[in-house]
Amino acid sequence: MSLAAAPARPAEPVQINQIAFVVRDVDDTLENFTCTLGWGPWNVYELEPPELHDTYVRGVPTDFTMILAMTQVGPIEVEVIQPLEGPSIYREWLDDHGEGLHHLAVVQSHTSDFEDDEATRAHFEKLGAPVLMEGRIGGSHFWYFDTQPVLKAVFETVAGRADGPKLTRVYPSER
Repeated sequence: MSLAAAPARPAEPVQINQIAFVVRDVDDTLENFTCTLGWGPWNVYELEPPELHDTYVRGVPTDFTMILAMTQVGPIEVEVIQPLEGPSIYREWLDDHGEGLHHLAVVQSHTSDFEDDEATRAHFEKLGAPVLMEGRIGGSHFWYFDTQPVLKAVFETVAGRADGPKLTRVYPSER
């Protein structure tokens, strides 16, 4: 994929509202981000089937598990992901690139209308960026696109209902 292959520029800039890091140890990373940058508190979720369902890696049905932590930093949600069991693009990223920035995302998770999400998907498909991984968490559906050759990061879009994952814990713990 190259910029020369790109279709006409989007009518409006693609908005992002999330950046995400893939790490080997979510607790160490949360401590580092909290102490160094003052980010937090973090909502931490341990995701596995059946809560994490209808998951595919490169079109193949694939079960995987992960720890996911999120906090809001101004208008941007920061997400930290630690892959646990099963193959995933998170595990591949760690193996190929090590820890660090993994993806940018547009999260439209408080809507039941997938129209904006479909426009985002169509845009990346026109760029020749196939879906690397997808799945559902509750009523939300997520897709990761292979935009790394152009954006130097993966791009994710999420749409669906707000009945997200069940909170496992908060970091730092409230005492």
